[in-house]
Amino acid sequence: MAQSTAAPTPTVQTLTPLPLRAIAPWAVFVGVLMLVLLYFVGAEQGATALVSGEGVHEWVHDARHLLGFPCH
Repeated sequence: MAQSTAAPTPTVQTLTPLPLRAIAPWAVFVGVLMLVLLYFVGAEQGATALVSGEGVHEWVHDARHLLGFPCH
């Protein structure tokens, strides 16, 4: 009285590539965001300071040292 069950058949999933038009705006956005972050970590509070005071410097102080930017 053994019941035999058929093994499930595997399903094949195919991936469709994203068109470049769908990726490009996000890539540009992320690139600009990274450049802004790099500016604030690497150059803010120097000769090209956009924000007065020491607030930005204190927020990104450890990141400057971690990335090798001098700040002292």
